[in-house]
Amino acid sequence: MTDTALTTADADAQAADAKAHGVGLTDAAAAKVKSLLEQEGRDDLRLRVAVQPGGCSGLIYQLYFDERFLDGDQAVDFDGVEVIVDDMSVPYLDGATIDFKDTISEQGFTIDNPNAAGSCACGDSFH
Repeated sequence: MTDTALTTADADAQAADAKAHGVGLTDAAAAKVKSLLEQEGRDDLRLRVAVQPGGCSGLIYQLYFDERFLDGDQAVDFDGVEVIVDDMSVPYLDGATIDFKDTISEQGFTIDNPNAAGSCACGDSFH
C-alpha cells in the first residue's frame, strides 16, 4: 500500500466518523473548546450537544462538558475534541455545525442547524 492509499483511507475513515452523529465542529469552535478544557485542567471531558424540550418554540440546545458516556451516545473526534450526541438528539442535529464567534457584535458558540424550521424571537429555542 502506498502513502497516498493510507492517506485516502484515513480521510475516508474520518469522513465516516464525522457522519456518525452528523454534527460538525469548526476549527474555531474546536480551538475554543480545547482552550476551555485547558483552563479547567481536565482531559477527561467531552463536549455534549443535545436537544431538550423547552423554550417558547419547543426545543432548546444543550451544550456542555460531560465526563459521562451513556448508552446510545455517538461520538466523533475533531482533532482532539470529542463531541458526543445522544441517540434521541441525533435526528434533530444531523447536519448542524457548531462554531465559535469572537467579534465586537457576537461572542460565543453558535449552532447552524438546517433542521430548525424556525426559532423564537429571543433565539434560544427552535422547532
